[in-house]
Amino acid sequence: MSYFRKKYHPPGTAPGTLAETRAPSEARYQIRLIDYTASEFTEKDLVAAADCRPYLERDSTTWIHVQGEITAPVLEELGAIFALHALALEDVLNIGQRPKLDRFDGQVFVAMALPSDYTRDGNMTQVSLFYGTQFIVSFHAGEVDPFEPVRGRLRKPAGRIRTLEADYLLYCLLDVVIDEGFPVLETLGNRIEEMESEVLEARDRQTASKIHELKRELLLLRRMLWPQRDVINALLRDEGEWISDFTRVHLRDCYDHTVQIIELLETYRDITSGILDVYLTTISNRLNETMRVLTLIATIFIPLTFIAGLYGMNFGNNTSSPWAMPELRWYYGYPLSLLLMAAVVAGMLVYFRRKKWL
Repeated sequence: MSYFRKKYHPPGTAPGTLAETRAPSEARYQIRLIDYTASEFTEKDLVAAADCRPYLERDSTTWIHVQGEITAPVLEELGAIFALHALALEDVLNIGQRPKLDRFDGQVFVAMALPSDYTRDGNMTQVSLFYGTQFIVSFHAGEVDPFEPVRGRLRKPAGRIRTLEADYLLYCLLDVVIDEGFPVLETLGNRIEEMESEVLEARDRQTASKIHELKRELLLLRRMLWPQRDVINALLRDEGEWISDFTRVHLRDCYDHTVQIIELLETYRDITSGILDVYLTTISNRLNETMRVLTLIATIFIPLTFIAGLYGMNFGNNTSSPWAMPELRWYYGYPLSLLLMAAVVAGMLVYFRRKKWL
């Protein structure tokens, strides 16, 4: 897998340059507009970015969402319509940004990582949000629109979101992005539980590969999700008029969710490290058990080998020497030697058992 996934311009490129990362013919995107007040609601798909200009002149909240990989000319056109900063537009096009919050004149830019698009190869799509006093412009390069639940709430005439300003809509979008982390962590938690059961019976290297893969995924998730707490915290600490007191209360709950996700990630990392230690300890204990058995077998056969070697010497025909081996000429010499070996084995087994080596 590739650890480096950020798209970037060649070194030396002027700041704010919008360069295509793919051929325009390969780009697939859709521009959706929602414009609403407490009593009115408009939802439509735009053919061109310029179609949203009439809605900016109304006293309403306008939400433009671009789903898919947008081209540089269309992005530049949207930037001109909403007066979006060139540096922020560059971050939209060059996906893979670290979650962050930037303030520009008259607008706030937020880049977040969407956990639900996370794959085991470390891929995670980016969500980019521009927030102005009466508009939200959002970008998501994935295939599935993550904000459909928010769109469904906006369609309800009696919904609270229709009666509030754009800052509350910003909170709703951020809340969706952050809460998408819980299903991902639930899946990882189930995998960790299965790994705990598997590690005690593992007998091959495949288990070690699975543990390392899990540790790598948790590390990549931590790298992308940890900074999102700082993004919400920066919005909470904003002393300007960007965020109302009502929305700030809801952002505190959003901040609590980021803390819970971070704590779960850290807990999973510790558990996974512990699983790896248990796996290595289990492998070491099995090796020690194998070596213990082999050592006992070798120890038992050492005296047997000595006896067999001693009486296997060819001195049976030497009858004139007083040092000749009389046992070689005994009538029951062979069965007696076998009994001697059996007695040695039995004695050693009793000794090993008393020492609790068996």
